[in-house]
Amino acid sequence: MTKVFYIYILSNSHHSVYYTGITNDLIRRVYEHKNKLVEGFTKKYNIDQLLYFEQFNDPEEAIKREKQVKDYRREKKMNLIKSINPKMIDLYKTLL
Repeated sequence: MTKVFYIYILSNSHHSVYYTGITNDLIRRVYEHKNKLVEGFTKKYNIDQLLYFEQFNDPEEAIKREKQVKDYRREKKMNLIKSINPKMIDLYKTLL
């Protein structure tokens, strides 16, 4: 069985702050963010909306891509999000 990895971008309800992360269980990880089970940046800034994600079979490729996206400036992240999610809606419900 092939393991799947995800990079993802979360934001708050005002889309004023972005967070980029990596996980092997996207539904669980976003649930943790939504329910404030993760201490740190996302809890402090109420970041709980899934706006973007990509899927990978190779963990090294996922890590490489996460680092790349983390280095993007705000405008480039917003353009990336809008390329698949033009209305910038929370995609979490689409995963359930």
